[in-house]
Amino acid sequence: MKKLLKRILLSISVFVAAVILFTLVVNIIVEKSAAKSTFEDIESISHNKVALLLGTNPLNRVGRPNLYFTTRIKIASDLYHAGKIDYILASGDNHTRKYDEPTAMRDSLMAHGVPEDRIILDFAGFRTLDSVVRAKEVFGCDSITIISQADHCARALYLAKSNDIDAVAIAAPLRAGRRTRIRLALREWFARDKMLLDLWFGKQPHFLGEKIEIPPTT
Repeated sequence: MKKLLKRILLSISVFVAAVILFTLVVNIIVEKSAAKSTFEDIESISHNKVALLLGTNPLNRVGRPNLYFTTRIKIASDLYHAGKIDYILASGDNHTRKYDEPTAMRDSLMAHGVPEDRIILDFAGFRTLDSVVRAKEVFGCDSITIISQADHCARALYLAKSNDIDAVAIAAPLRAGRRTRIRLALREWFARDKMLLDLWFGKQPHFLGEKIEIPPTT
């Protein structure tokens, strides 16, 4: 019985160590891949026709404005007004009538002075993989500017490059308490693990559907 218990504990220890090592390696690869393509200064980023604005909940857990959402909106609107982008592809989750990230992003962008006809909604951006792949396969974007927080940008950039999309990213400010930052950082680390496994196994978006043409700029 003791030998069996030791074997079980050894197996668990090896598995945990393997997961930790895999997570560390994946995060190093993703961060290194994104290092030269992530910007914080709007003036230093190149022009792209389309920015991919990645969705998140407009409200946090206690029902207050989510600073991750508001800072992404601010960066997206600033990019537009600076002439660095022509259209904003607002991609997010819309799995219920009461939860609609794309519409919330559109309304907030319009409140920041972005014209409605320059905002394109993607209601099937259920995951980052879906948002990135659909940007190319559905909306025809071979080149995009990704907008999110830095850690999320790194994962999205890796997905973009893995799908032959020429992408850069601009990192929205990270304004959150220490506990929230730690919790989200841990979640992001494991999300990167899942991302790499999805790429290895050829995971596809939940929906693709008919192509949607983004109008040419005039």
